[in-house]
Amino acid sequence: MSGRPSKGARGGGGAARNAGGSARVHGLVIAAHGRHYLVAPESGGAPLQCFPRGKRSEIAVGDRVIYEPTSADQGVIVEIDIRRNLLYRSDQYKSKLFAANLDQLLIVLATEPHFSEDLLGRALVAAEANELKPVIVLNKIDVESALPLARERLAPYRELGYTVLEVSVKTRQDEALEVLSGHLREHATLLLGQSGMGKSTLVNLLVPDAEAATREISTALNSGRHTTTFTRLYPLDRHDSHAGALIDSPGFQEFGLHHLTEGKLERAFPEFRPLLPNCRFYNCHHLHEPGCAILDAVEGGRIGKTRHALYAQLVHEASQIVR
Repeated sequence: MSGRPSKGARGGGGAARNAGGSARVHGLVIAAHGRHYLVAPESGGAPLQCFPRGKRSEIAVGDRVIYEPTSADQGVIVEIDIRRNLLYRSDQYKSKLFAANLDQLLIVLATEPHFSEDLLGRALVAAEANELKPVIVLNKIDVESALPLARERLAPYRELGYTVLEVSVKTRQDEALEVLSGHLREHATLLLGQSGMGKSTLVNLLVPDAEAATREISTALNSGRHTTTFTRLYPLDRHDSHAGALIDSPGFQEFGLHHLTEGKLERAFPEFRPLLPNCRFYNCHHLHEPGCAILDAVEGGRIGKTRHALYAQLVHEASQIVR
């Protein structure tokens, strides 16, 4: 799978007709579960359940597609419009799509339970590699006993220039809305977070009818009325086209980046980038080489050892080949 834009139509709403005379309609993929997709017509109206043409499917929530209606509430997706980006995770065996045509990632952490710094680091690398703005949200700041340690763990990321917002979604809702709203407007935002961080509570705060919408989407996808295992897109304001959209994805415990090349990885660490021209060898791997500017910076404390360890781990994972 590639993050490159797919070949397809370059826009234009409404319906057209193919050579055989079938209606072709432009739409936006707003939910995905397996090979079932919910597509909202660009011209308005109720979303349709659509299926991909052929056995393979690389369609993601956020994709603009062209589909041919096969009945009043179903259709076949025949083309994916050109993408700005496609975010996914992968290991050497498989890949899992998050979403397409994103502007930023909202990475939800909490004072408790203890958040994974490894997953945070991987999400930041994925954002950098896809030229997305990452926004870190520290939730549950009302748990005052756990707040100092959480702030201490996030201090290095603030120093790197990453935005860190502090909120209490459950106990200070108005304040949380005020803090988050300015960062979300006019953006397509993917929400990432481990279970227990308050991600669902945050979705319900930002999208008041999210639970009802989720039930409707689940029924339309034939994926079970109570499932939470599908990715879905929520407009932040149905009456304001500039309000932006929030894309919620199922929780996950692993974030593989096997598809990123070594060249992509080294540039996905902002603290590495200014030093890359200073390595003695042009093809330096920044692992064991003499005269490596990155290793010198790690030794001198200018680059964190945990950050370099993450880089080394990602390079190792990317080099694994299925035999």
